[in-house]
Amino acid sequence: MQYLSVFLCLKYLQKRKIVLLSVAAVAMSSALLITVASLFTGFINAVESGAGEHMGDIVINAPSGLRISNYDVLIKQLEEDEAIAGATAVLGSQGLLLLSRGDVRAVRIWGIELPERDKVTSIREFVLRAPEGGGAPTFAVEDGGEELGGFVGIGVFGDPDEVTDEYDLAGVQEAFIGRPVLLTTGAVADSGRIDEAGGGEADAGASRGQRFRRRTIRFRIANIVFSGMYEFDKNFVYLPISMLAEELYPGQGKVADMVQIRLAKGVDVDGQMDRVRGIWRDFAEDRFTWAGYASVESARAMQAQLIAEYRKQMAMLMLIFGVVSFGVVLLIFCIFYLIVMTRRKDIAIVKSCGLSGGAVAWMFLAFGLSVGFAGSVLGVGMGYAVTRNVNVIEQWISSLFGLKLWKSSTYMFSRIPSEIDWPSAGWVAAAAILAAGIGALIPAIAAARVRPVRILRYE
Repeated sequence: MQYLSVFLCLKYLQKRKIVLLSVAAVAMSSALLITVASLFTGFINAVESGAGEHMGDIVINAPSGLRISNYDVLIKQLEEDEAIAGATAVLGSQGLLLLSRGDVRAVRIWGIELPERDKVTSIREFVLRAPEGGGAPTFAVEDGGEELGGFVGIGVFGDPDEVTDEYDLAGVQEAFIGRPVLLTTGAVADSGRIDEAGGGEADAGASRGQRFRRRTIRFRIANIVFSGMYEFDKNFVYLPISMLAEELYPGQGKVADMVQIRLAKGVDVDGQMDRVRGIWRDFAEDRFTWAGYASVESARAMQAQLIAEYRKQMAMLMLIFGVVSFGVVLLIFCIFYLIVMTRRKDIAIVKSCGLSGGAVAWMFLAFGLSVGFAGSVLGVGMGYAVTRNVNVIEQWISSLFGLKLWKSSTYMFSRIPSEIDWPSAGWVAAAAILAAGIGALIPAIAAARVRPVRILRYE
């Protein structure tokens, strides 16, 4: 009799075209949830990995307004550890970049080391003009002799195209590489008292006991940075750290406010944190009174608060779509109940042949689970296809309707993350099968309660 129930289940799957509606509903709901989960997870992973690509795995930050002097000694000590692939110093500031008469851009400035930075970040992949021979990029200016230049983020020169959201890479290189520019920046330095009238270099807004040292740096653009992460491309200017340190803190030697560390492949970040903190303590405790106030964090931990908010939004969105998709249960219930009501004679016949009520119920329950399985498999395939080709789909919609769905200025990245989230896909597929089983449960019970004598009496 168990073979008979399997046979009838397959028969209904083949003959009842209305069942295809259930399969399609399960597939579409599954594909929707898988796509949403994959895109959100991909975006979160892109934010985390983007921070790592620009800042390394672990970052040592001096307290605000203080600097790490003799950072080269610290870097040497760090790189003696086999678990550390490289370390590099960064000196930060803010300023105004004059591109041409009347064209001034507010920028963030990072003084960096080259080629040392290439060991910590993917900077060689970010610059538009690759160095000859495929080596690490340098600040050398073409036809500039020993003159040092600077790097500028591509978004500093202008926004991407409104329709395509793409930069004119060739045009920007031709127009700006080699161009001389003027950067105005500064730093707060100690002073006996400020000029309260605002004379000289003292800023009227400076506090007593300090003065603002304004500096103007002229340099030529040696290269353009296009990382694909909008916040960095839009705001950053990169200069040799030695040049920036001498302008902001003359006579203080090698100073930085941040040291970025890249771990060797396969090394666990959390497991290495205590080791890095120990190296920092050994270096700093006899040099700086503020050593204990410096932060030693992983790049991921620095993004933890932002990531937590993104995950809350993802959970809420999945909940909303999950509630909407739960309508599949009602649809399967209606379709299966209709099948039970219209095929009561068939059910009565198989029960009169000796099939038990439990076997009949299991037949319809297996029927529902089969629909859920078929729909979930199809949904996973559809979700995979949409997620992997989401950039192509977005470009097609943009060209056809003139509607740009993904803008790097809004979503931080120039491309939509397109990696499938397999753990979420597995949970969604399992939930789809379970939901189909729940939808078929009441019709299965109704089928099991059919009484052959009452049904066949009048036939």
